[in-house]
Amino acid sequence: MRHFLSTVALLAMAFCLAGCELPFGKKDGQGQGQGQMPPPLVSVVELKAKDVGWPQEFQATAAGSRAVDVRARVHGIIQKRLYREGDFIKAGDLMFQLERDSYEAVYEQAVAAYKNAEREWKRIKPLYAANAVSQKDRDQALSNYESTGAAVRQAKINLDYCQVVAPVSGFTSKEEATEGNLVSANSLLTSINQTDPMYIEFSVAATDRMQRQQLERQGRLRFPEGQVYKARLRLLDGRMYGGEGKVDFIDSQVQPSTGVIRCRATFDNSKGEIMPGQYVRVYMEGDVLPQALLVPQTAVSITDDGFFVMLVDGANVAKRTKVELGPAIGNDYLVYSGLKSGDRVVTDGMLKCRDGAPVNPGGQQPGKDQQPAGKASEAKGK
Repeated sequence: MRHFLSTVALLAMAFCLAGCELPFGKKDGQGQGQGQMPPPLVSVVELKAKDVGWPQEFQATAAGSRAVDVRARVHGIIQKRLYREGDFIKAGDLMFQLERDSYEAVYEQAVAAYKNAEREWKRIKPLYAANAVSQKDRDQALSNYESTGAAVRQAKINLDYCQVVAPVSGFTSKEEATEGNLVSANSLLTSINQTDPMYIEFSVAATDRMQRQQLERQGRLRFPEGQVYKARLRLLDGRMYGGEGKVDFIDSQVQPSTGVIRCRATFDNSKGEIMPGQYVRVYMEGDVLPQALLVPQTAVSITDDGFFVMLVDGANVAKRTKVELGPAIGNDYLVYSGLKSGDRVVTDGMLKCRDGAPVNPGGQQPGKDQQPAGKASEAKGK
């Protein structure tokens, strides 16, 4: 009986083993590929060499192209102010009237003395020709005639200085002396800011300037013709200024206390949109990187050994490649060596890549001069 039960158990076990399939109903060998991970999905961009503009951006301050102090040229009492503070005034317009009485009296005395000297000279001149008076009398009469004429001119100048006129066109400032005050020669009365054209003053770091000069010597950078840079302006409220200016001054020396080079751009300001003392941002344009190869900063990993990118070949295999990079140009780096036009580099998903392993460039991006396919279709739909 015991032997019979053992035989039945063995037969049942054999039957179970023979009828069993592999887990999930799959036959042997059917799931061997399940242990392999698919290639990681990454984003790549194809590099393309082209001419690239390299503008510079700086914090700047607006200043009048001519800031002129209006001063009294003679002493006297201010009788009247003939302009409204803060208004625009044209060159030659009357601004202050000083007391004229004493200067008119001096002028009239000078004119009287001149007329007397003129009569004397007209009397002496023919007598000297007839040898009726001495050389000394003739010289004395001529000297009096000439000196009194000079005195008339000086008296007329001082009399005219009683009317203080605007030396330049611009916006006036607050008066420094009110009506009724006695001012002396050279006393400050007010000031005028000539705001058309307008100066935009800014500074360039000496190290940045030297870097660009070095790139130019290497043939990697092209300066504008005559090194005349264009300038654009962003106003305090965030608007771009409509007019285009030019950089007309770059200092030839470095400020020792700050390590910067002073620069100036000039803008037309006929509408008065730019005010003196206003903070603005100026963009200096004209430098060009000829046939430059730029790589996105997101594609670069920085280690103690240098700069590396993940290069994707035609078989979609990633290769860790060392590159030599230059300065940052916006969101990119200038490539010195290690890459060429047409190369594809990983910009997103670098951590999922292994050197020599395949990748899936499903997020391939067009070159920087192309429009993404999605955007192009949207544009067509519109």
